[in-house]
Amino acid sequence: MEERAFFTWTVWFDELLHWLAFTFEACGVFAIVGALAFCLVQAAEHIRQRRSRDVVYHRFRTSLARGILLGLEFLIAADIIGTVAIEPTIENLSVLGLIILLRTFLSFTLECEITGRWPWQSNDAGKRRPHQEDATSGR
Repeated sequence: MEERAFFTWTVWFDELLHWLAFTFEACGVFAIVGALAFCLVQAAEHIRQRRSRDVVYHRFRTSLARGILLGLEFLIAADIIGTVAIEPTIENLSVLGLIILLRTFLSFTLECEITGRWPWQSNDAGKRRPHQEDATSGR
């Protein structure tokens, strides 16, 4: 009887992990798609207000990059949960490590694109582009 209860509990726990991984993947996709929709609406509004193309372009890229970063965080969490839910073999863990390395590199490059500096640099190290100052000040 005890073995059957353990088996039932592990099956239930595995199903829970699969659903959590699926939920995090869905959140990641929704974050990216939602950010794209938000950016398109925001860009249309800025174009209607006759803002400069540089400001519209920069705000669009920055907002979309932030949405992609948020989506990537959810997708990394889903990959970690999914690897634990499946079977944590050396092959699965190495694939997970490679995925995390690629997504971390992408996150760093997006962060650099947004702020104009690498995450480990001080705030003074990144030089802002002229249209970035306009975009952040709301002009």
